[in-house]
Formats: sequence, structure tokens, C-alpha cells
Amino acid sequence: MKTKKESAYVKLARETIENYVRFGKIISPPQDLPDEMINKKAGVFVSLKKKGNLRGCIGTFMPTQKNIAYEIIRNAISAAVDDPRFPPVTVSELNDLTISVDVLSSPEEVSDISKLDPKKYGVIVSSGYKKGLLLPDLEGVDTVEEQIDIAKRKAGIYPDEKVKLYRFEVKRFF
Repeated sequence: MKTKKESAYVKLARETIENYVRFGKIISPPQDLPDEMINKKAGVFVSLKKKGNLRGCIGTFMPTQKNIAYEIIRNAISAAVDDPRFPPVTVSELNDLTISVDVLSSPEEVSDISKLDPKKYGVIVSSGYKKGLLLPDLEGVDTVEEQIDIAKRKAGIYPDEKVKLYRFEVKRFF
């Protein structure tokens, strides 16, 4: 459901999803965006919820586009139609979607889990070519161990496999 006042980040994600799902069109960023969205690059995650349940979540932990606005457009479409856990979003669902956009800081390697905090930091686990990421401050994820375990499972990394750990912060927009 649309909230009264969505941030520019979420408004762009919503317009992107609505245009793509309804018309198959990929929009260009509007002119009136905040400077940060045009002048900065960052990894971005777009999360969709329907009636409080996850409906899609796709993102990039490092920037792949020329700015945050294009990163949002690309990941909003992916969250709506390419998340392998869910069927593509349909036109009839558009009004039921709650959208959040997380803009990520650059990941920094940590040598000790005491430097992690699942409420403040997201985590990336890495083993060879396998990488898993979990955003911070997720409902039901209360300990560093749970956060790492879920990120390992997402990456297909065995529980006892050694991993490199990275943390990052997010600015979450609603």
C-alpha cells in the first residue's frame, strides 16, 4: 500500500515497477531527484513486501550502474520479476506492495565477529566464488551467528566452511 509520503528512493522504485509490470517499459530517472541519487554510486537493495510478507528482494552490494537512481531502477525490476523465490509481480498486486530501498556503504572486511551487529550492520560472507549477503535490522535475526548462518545458506556455503566476513551499513528508505 502506498504510504502518504514515500521517499524519492521508494517513489522511483515504485514508478519503475509499475511501468515495467503494466507496460513492459523501463523508465529513465526523472529530473527532480535528490543530488545523491544522481551524483553517487552505491550498491542498492530493493525489497518488496505484500501484507507484511517478503515478495521480492534483489540488490547489488557494489555499484553496477552509473548512479544510485539507475541502480534502483535495475534492482526494482529484478525484485519484482526476477527473484527466483517468487513468481513475477502481477498488475493486481501493485497496490498491495510495500517497498523499501537500502543504499549500502562500501563493505569493509572484519577479522572478528565481535565487530558485527545484526541491527546495525549487514554482513557479506565469502568463500571462493560463493558470496552471501544479509541486510541489517531484519525481523527475526537477533544474533551475529544467525546473521552469518543465513548468509552462508544463501550462498550455498557449508556451516563449518571458513569464510571471509565483511560488514556494511545501509541507509534504509521507505
